[in-house]
Order: sequence, then structure tokens, then C-alpha cells
Amino acid sequence: MPQPAPQLHPDAPAPADGGAERTSAAVAEEQATLDAAWSRRATLLADLDATLATARAEDATSGARIARLRHRRAELRQADHGLVFGRLDGDDGSVRHLGRVGLPGSTQDDEPLVVDWRAPVARPFYTATPVDPQGVLRRRHVRTRGAEVVGVDDEPLDGGLDDSGLVGEGALLAALDERRTGRMGTAVATLQREQDDVVRADARTPLVVQGGPGTGKTVVALHRVAYLLFAQPQLAERGVLVLGPSTRFLDYIAQVLPALGETAVVSATCDTLVPGVRPPRDEARDVAEIKGRSGWLPTLRSFVTSLEPDDGALALVLDGEEYVLPAAQVAAARRAAAGAGSYHRTRDRVVDRVHDLLVDAVADRQAELLARAEEGFEDVLGQLDARLAAADDRAVATGATGSDVDGVLSDADLEALRERVAADRQVAATLDAWWPRRDAAAELARLLHDADLLAAYAPGLTASEVTRVVAEPDGWAGSDVPLLDALADLLGDPDDAAAPADASDDGVFVAARAAARRDWAYGHVVVDEAQELSGMQWHMVVRRCPTRSVTAVGDIDQASSAHRQTDWGEAVGDALGDRWRRADLTICYRTPREVMELTAPVLRRAGSRNAPPRAVRSAPVAPRLLEVEHGGLARAVAGTVEELAERYDGGTVGVVAPVATLDALRGALPGGVPAMSATDAKGLEWDAAVVVDPDGIAAEPRGWNGLYVALTRCTQELVQVVPGTL
Repeated sequence: MPQPAPQLHPDAPAPADGGAERTSAAVAEEQATLDAAWSRRATLLADLDATLATARAEDATSGARIARLRHRRAELRQADHGLVFGRLDGDDGSVRHLGRVGLPGSTQDDEPLVVDWRAPVARPFYTATPVDPQGVLRRRHVRTRGAEVVGVDDEPLDGGLDDSGLVGEGALLAALDERRTGRMGTAVATLQREQDDVVRADARTPLVVQGGPGTGKTVVALHRVAYLLFAQPQLAERGVLVLGPSTRFLDYIAQVLPALGETAVVSATCDTLVPGVRPPRDEARDVAEIKGRSGWLPTLRSFVTSLEPDDGALALVLDGEEYVLPAAQVAAARRAAAGAGSYHRTRDRVVDRVHDLLVDAVADRQAELLARAEEGFEDVLGQLDARLAAADDRAVATGATGSDVDGVLSDADLEALRERVAADRQVAATLDAWWPRRDAAAELARLLHDADLLAAYAPGLTASEVTRVVAEPDGWAGSDVPLLDALADLLGDPDDAAAPADASDDGVFVAARAAARRDWAYGHVVVDEAQELSGMQWHMVVRRCPTRSVTAVGDIDQASSAHRQTDWGEAVGDALGDRWRRADLTICYRTPREVMELTAPVLRRAGSRNAPPRAVRSAPVAPRLLEVEHGGLARAVAGTVEELAERYDGGTVGVVAPVATLDALRGALPGGVPAMSATDAKGLEWDAAVVVDPDGIAAEPRGWNGLYVALTRCTQELVQVVPGTL
């Protein structure tokens, strides 16, 4: 393993053998670069402010340009932490400094002062090793605090050493030892090779990332968003959707992408993905499992097909006269619209065709009446025409056309008639009654609360399952949202069925607009804690990204949902088929080695098919087991939390416990200390974690998976509090 050069910390003792001088010189060298970067950043910001102040909004091309300038300004403003964090010394004599954003030189001929971490030339910073140096002689990690360089770590990459799989170990472990604040930070300075491989992976194929606790799944996924928006700027026109397991989790990650300069992102949970729908109630696990199955898609398709009218003759009244369109014509109109897509779009096309058929029927009837009127009068009309011609030798032209002359409707007459047909209220009322517009929420509620209807269109459900679904109370639950989304997609928009989900007029993605539209098609979708999604939720994801540019990260061994999948093929197969790739994160950076050793028997009980990640850190304090009297559980937990909060001042402490004990614990804990179930704790981390009643957690549904989650939330210290008989 490459050994880092001496590190300089504010309170560290001076290294021996001249190391202090070398480190001091390196820090001074990097401080000069950082000073230049801050100065250049200030100049660029001033130039951008001046340009934006004078930009003319009325310029037809200025909208997209102004948006790009504003985005660049936001990037620069948010880059004060990590403006420079690394350096690559190449075997060709080149020196490149890396940072959160790129900073050009003072002139066009100058080399970049700082290279953006997402640029291709920056990749060796994350992937080069002594075995594969990739043209790099030395990698330097530069640790900064604002505008001050506080330390450097040098790694020689001139070969001769084993490849450990870690790069920048000194900087990485220093970052991992920092106090947790309850907000996720960025990791652009410490991404490891297997993480960087995921960040830069091809986005054209769905990617499923399996990673155990502490492997950096979420950080990697968010940095992948930043990288893709940098490498493929066109994605910003469609934006990126980030799906998380809970609003608490979204709050936890909320600062990462803005800190990386990315704002073309919508964050949501599966429950909040349909605008205007917020499930007000919980539901039983067995019902959630039933409603989560992909088999609901054919059920809903059949149900929507049943809502269309039969192919019978259609009687319409216009101007007091009845016109009957034959069944064959109506059937032909429906066949012609068969490829329109949704129920409402098909309806609108059929209605347009029916209007045409009615216009034809009116024109035919007028022609027929004219023909009948002319019968028996041909001789009289002929004599009249001859007399008129003889009496008027001036060839006077009246200018009359169409039915004014011969009773035959001209094109203008037909168009006017069609407009009158389309505007006729009686015709519209008849067509609305024949093929009514449908509300997705009302139709889904009708289906889910009618046992006969549900049994008819959901043959995959048993009689007892139908009974369980129908017995659910009114009001939406979480598992209803994907059903509602699928039905709304099959029905289409009743008011504007053909409205495209276009990007904003200036080509710049507006997150608020995307979030407000159920039918918005995103450029990329990231799913965190992806193991929790049901089959129907996966279809909801794919519906929002028809290109299937999806990154899903999760740990199948941490699954706690009601759905039965135990491997990724079962989880994503219905929605993605076999067109997806898997990547594995194998190194645990967060959870100490001593804690991970406790999880082996838990994983076996959970039925895991995956190798646990390899921990690279040792715990500063060994895991503890505290047995207490049953009646004194809350008091003991509160005392333990107070002890840990004092020890990790400036950091965080969290409590994970069985659901049944949470209310009592929350009442006893100091303010600001979270107590939550294993399900809610997924994806979160604290300096110290207190796991209450491990056996009680294991006894919950999918409890061994939950206990695996609970045990792996800490970065420093774990305490298990066990109720006993003492």
C-alpha cells in the first residue's frame, strides 16, 4: 500500500528527519495555488455579474445564454469549499490541479488554473494506482478549510507496490473521522476507484449498484448526477429525478448537488411523485405487497379497455335532425384511432372522425334532398334557363358559388359545417355520454372497492386477496400511488391529451415545471434505496424515463419493504427486463471493522446472497453491549445518549429501536436526538448509534434485514442496549 507523505494538521507534532520542512514547503506551494484560484474565481464572478447586468432579455437568443451564465455563477459561488483539492504530477512533466469547478487561465493560451473534477483528464486522480499509474508520477490530496490549506497527502505512483484498492488513504480516513452533522457532504476529493467507475459509467444502459453499508452508494449516485450533467449538458434540458425512500432522507442529501453546482434536479419519494397526491394513511404490509405486484399492469389495461364504448350505431342530432352513423363506420373510426395511445387521446381522435362522418352525413342528406327536388322539374328548369339566357346577353356574373348555385357544398361550406358540428352542444353532450371523459382517481377507487369488478379484471388475485384489497378504507395509501400513476398514464390527460412534455422555451430545465407534471420525461433518474421499490413502483420510474437512463443504488440485504424480492433480478426484471448492468461497491468506508464483524450471523439469518463489504477502518471505541432492567430501558437509553453526545460534541448520535418502543424512547431522549425504526434509519449515519432491543428489531417483519441496517449506522461507536431481567 502506498504510504502518504507526512501530513500537516494544525495541532500535529512536527515530523522528524526534515519531514516538517518538506510538508511546510508543500503546504506553502499549494497555498499559493489556492490563493490564485480564489483570486481568479473572484474575477470570474465579477465578470459574470457585469455580463448579466447588461444582458438584454429581449434578445431572442439571450434566454438560454443568460441561464447558462447564471448556472456558471451559481457553480462558482458554491465552490468555496474544495475550490482546489488535488494535484496530479504527470510523467510528461505536467502539473494539474483539480477542484470542484474548473477555472480557466487568465488568457486563452494559458493552461487551466484548476481542472473540473468531472473532466476526463481528472479521472486518474480517482483511478490511478502504483500498479496502473496511468501516466501519473504523484497524486497529491490538498485539504483546505475555506481559503486556507491545512494539509497535504502525497502518494508516489511510480510502481513497485501492491494495489490496495484505496487511493488517497490519508485524506479518505481523515474525511471519515470528521464529525457527522446530519447533512451529507460531498466526496469529490476522496472518491475511490470503484466509486469513480460508477460515477462515470455509461448512462445509456440501466445501472444497478449493489453496495453494503458504508460503501458510499448515495454519495456515488449524487456525484454521478453531477458528472452526467457536466459530461452531457443536454440532460439539463430534461433534468434529473432523484428518488429517495423518505422526505427525511431527501433533507439529509439536499445540499450535495447544489454544493456541486447542480440545480437541474427534482427530488421526490415514490409517494410524492404524482403531483397533487399525498397518501394520508398507512396500510397493512400484506395489502402493500398485493398492490405492489407488476401484475396490476395487465389488470389496469383490461379495465381501461372496458371503459371504451361498444361498436354500435351512433345517433346524433344536429339542427333538430337526427343522423345515424352505421356501426361499420363507427367501428372503422375506432380502428383508425387504435394506435393513439391513451384512452383520452383515442377518444379525441375517434370524436374527430365522428365529426367528419357527421359532416359527410349532413352533406349527403342535403345532396339527396336536392336531387329529389330536381326530379320532375328538369324540363321546366331547362326552358327557364333558355329564356334567361336569351333575355340577358350581357353575361352578368353573380359571383355566387357552392350551394348558392347548385346546392353542392363547397370546401368552404364543408369547413364551416365542420366548425358548427364541433361547437354544437347537443352533439358534444351525446358524444360525452357515449364515450365519457374519465378521472383516474375516481376510476381507481371504483375498481379497488368493487369485489366483482376487481375479480373480473385481476384474475391473478385470489379471492382472499380481493377481499383484503376491497376492505381497505377510503383515502390513498402508499401502494395506491403507482396504481394511480399507471391508470392516469393509460387514461391520459382528459383536458389536454396530446400536450407534449417539452422542456422550457429557452432550453433550460425548470425543476418546478417538471415536478408539477406527472408526464414529464427526465433525462436521467437516480433511485436510492432501490431495494425497497415494488414492481409497480419500478414501472413508475421507467415511465418517467422512457430512455431507461437509470441509476439504481441499494443493498438488497437491507430490504425492509413488504415486497418479496431477494435479489436484483427479481426486483428490476419486470420493469427493465434483462437490459441492465450490475456494479458492486465492495469496500466499507463508514462502518468500523469491529462493527461489521457483528453482522455476519445477522446476514445469514437474513438469507443474504452477497458477500459483505470489506471494512477499512477500526473503531476508536469497541462496540458495547449494555443489559438493563426492562422497566428502566428508556432511562438507560437516555443516559447512554447523553454520554455519547458529550463524547461526540459537534457530531450526531442516533437511536434505532423496535417500532413498539419508539414513543416511549422519544419522550425520554434529549431534544434533537432522533429515535427511529430500522426502516427509517436506512441511508443515514451518525458518529455514534444506540441500537435498542436488537431481538425486538429482528422479530419485526424482515427484521434480520432491519437489524443489519441498525447495526451499521455508526461511523465511530456502537452501543446495543438489551432489555433483560437484572
